[in-house]
Amino acid sequence: MTDRTSPTPWTGAGDDAVVDTADRGMVRARARERLARWGFVLPAAAYLLVFFGYPLVKNVELSFQQYTTTTLYSGVAPFAGLRNYAAILTSDLFSEALAHTILFTAGSLLGQFVLGLALALFFQRRFPLGGVLRSLLLLPWLLPLVASGTTWRWMLDPDTGIVNAVVRGLHLSSSGVPWLTGTPQALVSVILVNVWVGIPFNTAILYGGLQEIPPHLYEAARLDGAGPVSAFRHITWPLLRPVVSVVLVLGVAYTVKALDVILTVTGGGPAGSTETLATQAYKLSFQEFEFGRGAVLGNVLMVISFVFALVHLRAGRRARAAGQALT
Repeated sequence: MTDRTSPTPWTGAGDDAVVDTADRGMVRARARERLARWGFVLPAAAYLLVFFGYPLVKNVELSFQQYTTTTLYSGVAPFAGLRNYAAILTSDLFSEALAHTILFTAGSLLGQFVLGLALALFFQRRFPLGGVLRSLLLLPWLLPLVASGTTWRWMLDPDTGIVNAVVRGLHLSSSGVPWLTGTPQALVSVILVNVWVGIPFNTAILYGGLQEIPPHLYEAARLDGAGPVSAFRHITWPLLRPVVSVVLVLGVAYTVKALDVILTVTGGGPAGSTETLATQAYKLSFQEFEFGRGAVLGNVLMVISFVFALVHLRAGRRARAAGQALT
C-alpha cells in the first residue's frame, strides 16, 4: 500500500517546471516594464535634445565666433575666441544693463510675490463670487503681452494718459508724472507693469499651495489660542515654503529674460534707463546684427538662471525636510 504523504517520483520535476515558467514570466514582465519606461522617456529626451540642447550648444558656439550678416551669406564665421566676452563684459553698457536687470527683477518679484500672497490668502476665505473673481484675476496673465504693454503705454503717456489725468484731477501734480520720459520713472513704470502681469501667476500657485495645508492644523492652533499672525508664522509659512521656492525661482527665470514688456512700454529708453541684459541681447542680435556678442549675453542669462535653479533645489530640500518635521 502506497503512503500518500510520500512524494511521487514526478512531483519535484513538475514543480521545477512550474517555477521555471513563473520565473520566465516575471522576466518577460520586467522586460516589458523597462521597455515601456524607455518608451515614455525616449520621446521626451529626444524633444529636449532637439529643441533645448541644440539651441543651447549653438548659442555657446556663436558666442565664440564673429557671426554677422556677412556670415549668413558666406557661411564662414571666423573664430573670435574670448574677444566677444571681453568686449561685452568690460563695457559700460553691460554694467548698466546688469544693474537695471537686478533692479527690474528684484522689484518685480517683490511686488508680484507680496501682492500674490495677499490675494491668495484673501481668496482662501469663502465668499460669494469668489470663484468668478479668481477667474477674472487670470486675465492679465492670459492676455498677449504686446497688447497689455501697448495699453499700459497709452495709459502712462505723460500728456494724454489716463494715469496722469487722474493725478492732475486729484491735484497731486499740476504737470503730471513723466512715467515714460523720466529716467528713474521709466524703470519704475516697467516694474509696475510687470508686477501687474505676474500677480495672477503668483496668486494661482500660492493659492494651490494653501489648499494643500491640512485644515486640522489651524483648528489645533485655534484651540491653543494662536491668532492669525501666529498661525501664519508657524503653520502657513513653513508648509508653504516649497511652493514659495518654486514661485520665486520660476519668477526669476521669467523676469530676468523679460523682453516684450520693456520693448513695448519704453523700448529700453529713455537714454537706456530701462535697458536690461535681455533687451541688450535682442538689440545686439536683431538690430545691430552682432550675433556673437548677443549670444554672450544670452549665455550670461542662462548662467544666472542656472544659479537660481541650484539655489531652488537646495532650498526645496530644506523646506521639504522642515515641512515633514512639522507634520
